[in-house]
Amino acid sequence: METTAACRGLRCTDCGAIHDLETTRRCPDCGGVLEVAYDRSALDLDREALTGPPFDGLARYADVLPFPRETLVTLGEGTTPLVDAPGWARRLGVERVLIKDEGANPTGSIADRGVALAVTAAKEHGAATVALPSTGDAAQAASAYAARAGLDAEVFVPSRAGFDAKAMTNVHGGELSVVGGRFDDAVTAFEDARSGTSWYSLAAFETPYRQEGAKTTLYEIAERLDWGGPDHVVHPTGSGVGLVGLARAASELDELGWIDAVPAIHAVQPDGCGPIAEAFEDGRTEHEPVEHPDTICGGLEIADPPASRPVLEAVRESGGSALSMPDSSILEAAVEVAQTAGVEVGTAGGAAASGAVELAERGVFDEDETVVLVNPAAGNRESDVLRSHLMSKGI
Repeated sequence: METTAACRGLRCTDCGAIHDLETTRRCPDCGGVLEVAYDRSALDLDREALTGPPFDGLARYADVLPFPRETLVTLGEGTTPLVDAPGWARRLGVERVLIKDEGANPTGSIADRGVALAVTAAKEHGAATVALPSTGDAAQAASAYAARAGLDAEVFVPSRAGFDAKAMTNVHGGELSVVGGRFDDAVTAFEDARSGTSWYSLAAFETPYRQEGAKTTLYEIAERLDWGGPDHVVHPTGSGVGLVGLARAASELDELGWIDAVPAIHAVQPDGCGPIAEAFEDGRTEHEPVEHPDTICGGLEIADPPASRPVLEAVRESGGSALSMPDSSILEAAVEVAQTAGVEVGTAGGAAASGAVELAERGVFDEDETVVLVNPAAGNRESDVLRSHLMSKGI
């Protein structure tokens, strides 16, 4: 496999073993989560070299990714808007609030970043079929990027996944299996179906490349702020792939000397399904599965996350926090963002906004700080949910 100059293989986050890039899924020694290992001394790049165009998404940061830009399977993901929200700055009592609108990605969600890199790896490995369980967004992304790479896609989603994601998965040519029940049922169906196959797994934390692609979110934010911030990033969290990606980027940017301080990273979950938040509040290093998840936030309803330890470590090591919010607050915040900042966010984006309000009320933010809210998916995917919330209020 052709790699970038600094890439040195895969490191197990549990036992520390180093494996070559031919390794797929988890650590063959202990079953731990793998991450891409780099030799920073081999990196021939400084932040000044990034000044100006081309603003070509992930490829812009190829030197700090495992694969060179020539091999990337890309649909132009990344380079998403960072929208100033002065009304929210006043609301939170801080100097500046910005909304990172990942709904502007090619298939409408932040999943495109990680899936782009994971499908690149699959193609480089010579895979014929990629497969994963998903709450919806990653299923659509996997089908789109597989089509771009000339691969087949097998995706498993719960019946409650959004109609748009299911429909577009089919449109892109993905083989869609809709499983009754919830996300855990989709995981079980995926596990049963892939037995004896040569499918290349894109499941969260079974491939190190999804969080590796997700880290470019913070690279973009930091660059847009002239490498001077932010102080806090509030990220809605289901499996935690995006949040771990943020932490990876923060650590790298700090090690490279490109930023002055690591931002505090805050995870927000719905209180009807908040295993990460519960573990954080209890001081635990691992989550306990939620027996009866119940939330309107379908994309965040992951009752038994596949790798809570690195997610909790990412939050704690950044000086951040993890909290859960009621559905009513999440829906209200999503509508408020649309009506005050003009940014269309779904329930996950509403979770970030409502969580930020709670953090402000707890006194977490200082008045001279910059806070970024991550909106992971386009709001029009859940327009029916948001409209129903308005109608319930008689609007």
